[in-house]
Amino acid sequence: MQLKGEQLAGHLERELKPVYVVYGDEPLLVIEAADTIRASARRRGFDEREVLTALSGFNWTELHHAAGNMSLFGGRKLIDLRIPTGKPGRDGAAAIADYCARPSPDALLLVTLPGLDWRDEKAAWLGALAAAGVAVKLIPPNLGELPAWIAGRLRRQEQSADAEGLRFIAERVEGNLIAAHQEIQKLGLLHPPGALSLAQIQDAVLNVARYDIDGLREALLAGDVARLTRTIDGLHQEGEAPPLVLWAMTEEVRALAQIKTGLQSGQPLDGLLRDAKVWGPRQSLIKRALQRIDASRANAALAHAAQIDRMIKGLGSGDVWNEFLRLGLRLAAS
Repeated sequence: MQLKGEQLAGHLERELKPVYVVYGDEPLLVIEAADTIRASARRRGFDEREVLTALSGFNWTELHHAAGNMSLFGGRKLIDLRIPTGKPGRDGAAAIADYCARPSPDALLLVTLPGLDWRDEKAAWLGALAAAGVAVKLIPPNLGELPAWIAGRLRRQEQSADAEGLRFIAERVEGNLIAAHQEIQKLGLLHPPGALSLAQIQDAVLNVARYDIDGLREALLAGDVARLTRTIDGLHQEGEAPPLVLWAMTEEVRALAQIKTGLQSGQPLDGLLRDAKVWGPRQSLIKRALQRIDASRANAALAHAAQIDRMIKGLGSGDVWNEFLRLGLRLAAS
């Protein structure tokens, strides 16, 4: 069974499966989901807990022993298996599949993992875990969803903020949910229940956002000038390598130029997106950008990217990061 993170609490109110696997790129969400499962298990009589951490050299027979080594007093056990690398290896995959084929009736297996790539998500051992119980993939909120996520967290501590206050927090904790959680808790400590003013939020919330290449690409295609500017500045301050930034921006520029040229010659959009290797959620962002950017603008941006490449290689003068911003604004502006 596959569940979304927001479905987990309702599921646990109804039943408890013998196996759970929880994974995702955002540690806070994985920790909280695992804590929710542990609490539900305790309420249902799983009073004993054994933690196994599968690091290099881990002996996978310990999983079998944990399931068989039950309390003399007849209690039930939660086996808390943690795989920090997300890769159990051949022996681990076999041990997990063997356990899932015959899960212990007196044990609950909880497996926690980091984010997995698409290959690992198709692995037989992960499929065995999902078939024997429940797989929960935790997806962190994007910037557009983050204000609502923050509002939900504030409600838990009987506080609220208007749209401007929520947006202020979101812009300063983007990409860093653990820090977001801490900043929200800080507001709970500093102020009583009720509505928070923008001034109270501004005085309390630090800028702890983390910026990444994917966020840069999203802001560029969405035409979000404010986010684009913040992200380029953040990548600069965090010491990101200029060649990587240029590669990310050029990939989007090249796709836009290629698709625009194809559209001008009457080719169908779906085929052009496929040829440009534009898949999944990126398609909707590219389609929005195509409405804003014509072929001449895209080709001029490609030439600008080539100029920046020469600067990075020491063949031209100027400030590379200023040029990144100029290139981004060339494409993001309406």
